Amino acid sequence: MQDQQGQDAMGVGSMIREVQELAEKFKVEEDDQYISPYAQLEKATVLQEARIFHDPTAVRESPRKCCTVIAQLLHLQNTGQFLSGVEATDVFFGVTKLFMSDDASLRRMVYLFIKDVAETCDPDDVIIVTSCLTKDMTCDVDLYRGNALRVLVRIVDVAMLGAIERYVKQAIVDSSGQVSSSALVSASHLFISSPDCAAVVRRWISEVQEATQSANEMVQFHAMQLLYQIKSHDRLGISKLVSQFSTRNTLRSPLALMLLVRYTAKLLTDEANEGRTVSSDSSAVAKQGYQFLEASLRHKSELVVYEAARAICNLDGLEPQHLSPAISVLQLFLSSPKPATRYAAMRTLAAVANQHPRVVSKCNEDLEALIGDSNRSIATLAITTLLKTGSENSIDRLLKQISAFLTEIADEFKITVVRSLQKLCLTYPSKHRVLVGFLSNFLREEGGFDFKKSIVASIISLIRTVPETTESSLLHLCEFIEDCEFTQLSTQILHLLGELGPTTTAPARYIRFIYNRVILENSAVRAAAVSALAKFAAQCPSLRSSIMTLLKRSLIDEDDETRDRAAIAVAVLEDAMEKNPYVPPPEDAEAEDIPPDTPVAGDTAAYALLESLPMSFDKLERSMKAYMSTPMSMESSEPITFASLPIVEDTPEEIGGVTENGMDLDPINGLEPPKKKEVVDPAAAVYAIPELAALGRAFRSAPPVPLTESETEYVVTCVKHIFEKHVVLQFTVQNTIEEQRLDNVTVLIDDSDSEVFTASGEIPVSGIRYGESKNCFTVLERNTDAPLSPGSFTCELRFTVVQVDPATGEEEGDTFEEEYPLEDLEIATSDFMAKVTVADFRKGWETVGNANEVLEKFALQFKKMEEAVAAVVDFLGMQPCDGTGAIKPNAAGKPHMLHLSGVFVGGQQVLARAQIVMQGESGGVILKIAVRSDDADVSRMVADCIR
Repeated sequence: MQDQQGQDAMGVGSMIREVQELAEKFKVEEDDQYISPYAQLEKATVLQEARIFHDPTAVRESPRKCCTVIAQLLHLQNTGQFLSGVEATDVFFGVTKLFMSDDASLRRMVYLFIKDVAETCDPDDVIIVTSCLTKDMTCDVDLYRGNALRVLVRIVDVAMLGAIERYVKQAIVDSSGQVSSSALVSASHLFISSPDCAAVVRRWISEVQEATQSANEMVQFHAMQLLYQIKSHDRLGISKLVSQFSTRNTLRSPLALMLLVRYTAKLLTDEANEGRTVSSDSSAVAKQGYQFLEASLRHKSELVVYEAARAICNLDGLEPQHLSPAISVLQLFLSSPKPATRYAAMRTLAAVANQHPRVVSKCNEDLEALIGDSNRSIATLAITTLLKTGSENSIDRLLKQISAFLTEIADEFKITVVRSLQKLCLTYPSKHRVLVGFLSNFLREEGGFDFKKSIVASIISLIRTVPETTESSLLHLCEFIEDCEFTQLSTQILHLLGELGPTTTAPARYIRFIYNRVILENSAVRAAAVSALAKFAAQCPSLRSSIMTLLKRSLIDEDDETRDRAAIAVAVLEDAMEKNPYVPPPEDAEAEDIPPDTPVAGDTAAYALLESLPMSFDKLERSMKAYMSTPMSMESSEPITFASLPIVEDTPEEIGGVTENGMDLDPINGLEPPKKKEVVDPAAAVYAIPELAALGRAFRSAPPVPLTESETEYVVTCVKHIFEKHVVLQFTVQNTIEEQRLDNVTVLIDDSDSEVFTASGEIPVSGIRYGESKNCFTVLERNTDAPLSPGSFTCELRFTVVQVDPATGEEEGDTFEEEYPLEDLEIATSDFMAKVTVADFRKGWETVGNANEVLEKFALQFKKMEEAVAAVVDFLGMQPCDGTGAIKPNAAGKPHMLHLSGVFVGGQQVLARAQIVMQGESGGVILKIAVRSDDADVSRMVADCIR
């Protein structure tokens, strides 16, 4: 028995060796690139050879040569060597003569050529082959009938379509699956070619429905696809289509069932968008659709089963119990021998784990088995999913498995794992030491810039969100820069050390790491290290004398930037040490008697080296541009100061915080930040109106508010421009009627019920033609003695209608006055608040003080914490700070603290702290809010925004 096994093993071994020898023998060297046989074709030569098409004898006796010539012509067309008009016409007429041949291969090449050149040839020439194609379409050869149909739909227009409509309808229900599929696919192309052709195809719906009963699986698939196209704009028709085929169980084609699953999922998504979800049991359609998807999980085809499972997992508003059947099926797919099936199941489970990690956690054993999968994409997805679904107790075991895995995969997969580790640390902050240590270990391993950058970005982000990680993380980063080959990462880390190092319990421990960079690194890193040392000295008076010794050594540095930074720091610190000399505490002093190691009030070094600009450079640029665009501003003799510059709100990119962690990479999603868009001043349209120049500079501009539906004949939106004592309403009016031109367009505002605002002027606009949008303005004067309160104003669009010729635009017919009611316009107190962040909210809160603080408590009716937070931010119109605008992943049931900042009209800095607490099973939330500013009236108005 053992001899037999040995012989079998030897036989297998010898077979493997033979295969390897053959592979080596026929191995293509990397330098030996594939060269196309048509690479050296010349158009003139091919056109000369194409004359064979005109020789009937050669066509009958040498069809293969004709096929070769057509292939060469197609190659020329598809490689940019296009035929001229005369050449194309001559060749096309020659190809039409090939219909006399009965060779099947040549006929198929003729069909292919006609389809390819149909768009480049003269349409009148192409029509010539219609009779030949129609003849083929009615012959007995299925191959000719199907291909002739496919070619015909490329060359017919709606007039010719009527002539062949009868043949196409017969072909749709033909007994030959090849012909029927060709007709259905051709009809699908016709449907999207033009609205007129689509109207003709809609008349074939009965034949298409009959084709769905075909025994041929591909015919069923194409019929289902066309049937959905025909009914795509009929919501009720789609609902009936899904209901009919999901209950009758007449589809046998897995591809057709896959389409039905997708259409059902689309219908359920539309139902959910209207508030009728599967979980609420408020929709019979949703309930029936979910039952069909669940039944499809038991189909014999893997394709249908996976599509149904994916559809269920992607539905919104499902409870965990509704997901369980789909998760069970996907769990079975994880052990499939097919890599594609395992990858599809793994990817879907990874997406579900983002929202429902507990539901996916029952697959953890199967996921752990996939860590060693030969397909690295599957293994990476398995690891990242385990990091989402694993418990706190399983983290150590997972890290051991990951450490062996990370050394074997490419950097792109490593970056994905790093992002998942960062999310895991946010979920379980108590494990921060283990996770940060694990990340830092890989900083010292081999890896490219993007991999190291993602780890550093993750560690920095964790420092921001989990303060407990600060000291250990800084030490890990210090060890990394000792042997870091990337200048950008070194300078980023040195900047972070200068910012956070002085606030730790033992700032002196970081000095050695920083000064080593002054001695050993390039000029850019040396300059960053000098700045970091200067920040330590400015914030820690006890370290100033020793740091001064180190800084003075950089005064003779060969790099100008490093030398200049050192000179400024030394001069500022010497002045501060002379004015406020540091007095060390007695050696026998008790710990509680030792004063904090912080600079005294008014310390020049702390002010010069630690205080940042009031705004970022990007905001400074936008503020300067806004100042320059303001009427009469450049003629003013007053000096430009930060106080005189306009207030500019944070852009969506700044609000998104893609660079909040000091890196250029989003550590969670790994996306490079988008290119900064040019921010256009929304008040530019107001500044362009001479009559409004006297109003001065706009404080802020609110986002556009629609006052009509987008489908109405006149579309109106309004932008509220806030000034010191006025509100300018910019109404953008679009005319969607071809036969009209709008003149003398104004919007009348009813201010009779308002004590705060009075309409003081209107600026009309004329000449709004069809499709054009123009602006008219209404000015509201604000009573500054009355407190701001939310108000609603009735609006009415008034204009003169001029009848015009749609083709020429010339006037024809009478003109008449017209009034068009608009939706009410609301002006809220939050419109007068600019969303501006503060660099240090805690410091700003203490600086403003509680002299004008307003405290309030509200009961709000919200079912989710996220909705309550978004509503409070919207009510106040302020900007969340310190990342408090987002709920932490593990904050279920805990109170949420919201920090908000803004600038009220008039330049008043406003800060607010809000605590939001869920009420448990009773529903609703309790909001406690404190508002601070330098004006008690402003604090009161802001607090009253909550409603």
